[in-house]
This record gives sequence, structure tokens and C-alpha cells, in this order.
Amino acid sequence: MEIPNTGQSAPDDAARAPPARAPAYQYVLTVLLALIGGLLGIIGAIFQETQTTLTYVLLPFIGAPIIEEALKPSGIYLSLLWRPRALRSQLFTAILSALSGLIFGIIESLVYVTVYVDDPSDEFIAYRFSVTLGLHAVASYLVGLGINQQILDWAAGRSKLPRASRNFYIAAVVLHGAYNTIAVIFSLSGVIDLD
Repeated sequence: MEIPNTGQSAPDDAARAPPARAPAYQYVLTVLLALIGGLLGIIGAIFQETQTTLTYVLLPFIGAPIIEEALKPSGIYLSLLWRPRALRSQLFTAILSALSGLIFGIIESLVYVTVYVDDPSDEFIAYRFSVTLGLHAVASYLVGLGINQQILDWAAGRSKLPRASRNFYIAAVVLHGAYNTIAVIFSLSGVIDLD
């Protein structure tokens, strides 16, 4: 028996309808927040570097990856809170997170070549503006793969941290920590000159 079409939608149709697209200005604001997020990550990195001697020894291997990977996508978290429709897909969210990581890497590299290292070599400058930028972008991309509405529920105490969000964050921290460890080993052994 065929059910006549009355022109009215079943209640389930509304739940299945795709969400309305955000206005264009919201996408622009979301990209700006991603850029600002990279800057917020730098502020967190500066704060972490003012800790105790024990922290200073462990900082490159544990502290920096944990803090930086949590803070670099700060602008994405704000977008998720204020303009969730502008984060139209998980891939888009991850790409914006990578942009935050790239901005963080650029600022960090500028600090290294202008403040931390006296008279840096051309090789060091090239290294800072290639390899480290790639690392920060890829690590932030990984974190971005786990940023979704469930993160807000977890932050508000309404649910557990989503497994995928946790796993992507841990992957980014492990990648960042491994990179830092290898860079220190190569520098100490003379394989690369990071000065």
C-alpha cells in the first residue's frame, strides 16, 4: 500500500536535513580566529618556559608538546563555541588548525632567529622556516581532526573526552615530542648545527 504524499515532512526529515551554511563573513572570522590561535599558542609557550629547572630539562620533550598542541588551535575552539556552523567539516577544521600551527611556527622561528640565537647561520634559518613550520602545521592538523562539538561538551563537564579527540591530540604530542628529541640528539651529536 502506498502512502499518499501530503507535502508535509515526517519529523525525522528535519533531523536528517543538512545544517544551514554559515554566512561568508563567519568563514572569514573563523580563519582570523585560526590565525589568532597561533599567536595564543606562543603566549602559552612563553609562559611554560618560565617554569622550574626540572621542567626546563624536560620541557623540549614533554612540556612543550603538551602545552603547545593544546593551545595552538585556541582560535578553532573559539570558533567552535561562537560560530560552529563556520566549521563546516572535520577536514576544514583540521586545515584551519594546521593554519594555526603554521602561524605559531612562523612566530616561534622568528623569535629563534632574531632573539635566541646570535648570528644564526643560513642553514639554521632555512631549517627553522621549513622543517619546524612543517612539524607545527602537521601536529596541529592532527589535533584539528579531533576538534568537534563533543569537545565543548567535555569542557563543560557534560561528557567524557571523545576517544578520537584524545587519540589525535596524543598523536600530535608524540610526533612533536619525537621531533624535539631527535633534533636535540642530532644537535648534541653534531649531525646538524642548530646555532
